[in-house]
Amino acid sequence: MAGMRVTGGCYCGAVRYAASGQCSNTMVCHCQTCRRVAAAPVVAWVTFPAAGFRFTMGKPKTFRSSAQVVRAFCPDCGTPLTYRHDKQPATLDITSCSLDEPERLPPTHHSWLAHDLAWVRFGDGLPTFPAFRPAP
Repeated sequence: MAGMRVTGGCYCGAVRYAASGQCSNTMVCHCQTCRRVAAAPVVAWVTFPAAGFRFTMGKPKTFRSSAQVVRAFCPDCGTPLTYRHDKQPATLDITSCSLDEPERLPPTHHSWLAHDLAWVRFGDGLPTFPAFRPAP
């Protein structure tokens, strides 16, 4: 996935972005914070170098969802767009389904199953982790 370039944006089209570089992670997050922020049972993410990411149209709003995490979303339609952790400034997570072509970067695993809802059941056979996946 080295040298990859992706584009995407929010549902209404007011905010657009481009990312380039090596995608280092693709996953489905089951954590309580992602669920609450997206109002969804899980959220799929892709990780790119922060230096290769830029908003190309519009200006998202941001907020701290926890002491060390800043999330960006469209101020018009509310689409969640990015996640940045203060302890990992070199990378930026992008919501997979805000990509123009989400099929290009399918998830490789499920993380934060310790927070999972009892009624969520996946049968995709991907590895699962109780918290964040340990480094390979």
